Amino acid sequence: MLRIVLTVFLPFASGYYLSYFFRSVNAVIAPDLIEDMSLSASDLGLMTAAYFLTFAAFQIPLGILLDRFGPVKVQAALFATAALGAFVFATGDSKTTLFVGRAFIGLGVSGGLMASFKAIVLWFPRDRLPLVNGLFMSFGGLGALSATAPVELALGVTDWRGVYPVIGIATVAVALIIFFICPEKPEARTSGSIADQIKGLKSIYSDRLFWRVAPLTFTAASAGMAMQTLWIGPWLKDVAGLPAAPAANHMFLVAFAMFIGMAAMGVVPDIAFRKWKIRPQTVIIAGNALFLLTQFGIIYGGIETSLNMWLLFGFLSNYSAIAFAVLSQHFPTDKSAAANTGLNVFVFGMAFALQYGIGVVINQFPVTGDNTYPPDAYQTAFLVVAFLQIIAIGWYFISPKLLPERAYQAE
Repeated sequence: MLRIVLTVFLPFASGYYLSYFFRSVNAVIAPDLIEDMSLSASDLGLMTAAYFLTFAAFQIPLGILLDRFGPVKVQAALFATAALGAFVFATGDSKTTLFVGRAFIGLGVSGGLMASFKAIVLWFPRDRLPLVNGLFMSFGGLGALSATAPVELALGVTDWRGVYPVIGIATVAVALIIFFICPEKPEARTSGSIADQIKGLKSIYSDRLFWRVAPLTFTAASAGMAMQTLWIGPWLKDVAGLPAAPAANHMFLVAFAMFIGMAAMGVVPDIAFRKWKIRPQTVIIAGNALFLLTQFGIIYGGIETSLNMWLLFGFLSNYSAIAFAVLSQHFPTDKSAAANTGLNVFVFGMAFALQYGIGVVINQFPVTGDNTYPPDAYQTAFLVVAFLQIIAIGWYFISPKLLPERAYQAE
């Protein structure tokens, strides 16, 4: 087992670390981007969310490629693309170039989680998938941690154009490690044709359990990503009135809370089921409900309360991702990647919509002379995000009565 941890778990976890670093870094460098490139709130949202757009667009092809060729080759090739995107972004001299750079990064890290889940399904016991997945995702929390206060310190000796090439070089290194060190299992490849794989998506998208848990995941997880990887930075500046360094320190604490939450996300459902037979779906519902309450605390609390609520926001922001382990256990191994990417396309598509949409809503409010938006702008945008999650929780409970009989499968 130690060999599998060293040659499979850690290399793929390193890639997920970088994926989350890329995802989160713009929250810290946002003020510099706004000033250097003359970006509005909607410009900033669209440019940063380009990562989510290409990420989401590639999920269905990604699932087919992973089930057909295995996670090692696919992941290594994609990470080379992410490195290219980092270098394009670093040299960008227009909004369009920055958008293209982020788009290449999103495409390149689109397999950061899904390829890893595929590798985990192949190499680890199926009954421990929630635990292993949760521990794995904690590396994403480390990536988010590294993209906060450490980046702010780095900006003291360089600028955002100096940060991105360093990440690009690290991405190339991880791609090489995965390609040359990670073993490949014969079971990693499906024997069916691509046409058969595409037809297999029908059974995934007509599955009862899939459609019960999918909205829980793509509304909550996308809210966490959209807000924590970008809009928390401007919120801390505009609403809380924090200067750059204290804001980065607070984002570090939120990211640390997310890291702890990700690790707990693996342990909690594992213990809950083994000791009390509580299903992972129940843990998802409880986590999502608490996550929603933290958002209302941010929206309606005073500054001090809201700052504390951001910590709980980070801790609870990924509990809905337990659904990926649920789907991996529910579907056969040769459909596991397609099932997870079939869900992930909604997660990252919604993340793109929310990250860009929050900027559009904020942009409807007047900006002051020092490039600051009023608290009402953030309150309105965040309420829209919370409302979508309320709908998803309600859908989980009423969907068994609404889904057609043919969509029901054993849970």
